[in-house]
Amino acid sequence: MGITRQYSSKNEIDIVVHVAEDMDDQNRQRVEYAMMKATGIVRAYFDRFRCHLLIIGYNPSQTDWSSILNLVRQQDLNGQLIGVITECGA
Repeated sequence: MGITRQYSSKNEIDIVVHVAEDMDDQNRQRVEYAMMKATGIVRAYFDRFRCHLLIIGYNPSQTDWSSILNLVRQQDLNGQLIGVITECGA
């Protein structure tokens, strides 16, 4: 699972959002697609080993983490921001 747009930029930021642990595959896929419809989001996928962690990559010139967190919560999820992922050496 996981959806990624074709373009990528070094200016992108990835965040990790904790969601309900009992979500099934169909609902996880629905959330990924809903996230990808939003302006500025370039990646949305659930961690393969920790299915309750949603990783979202976004372009900070087009959106911000608080707007993304609101989008997650609009999906009837009690999303909580865990943190930001940075590349090694960044």
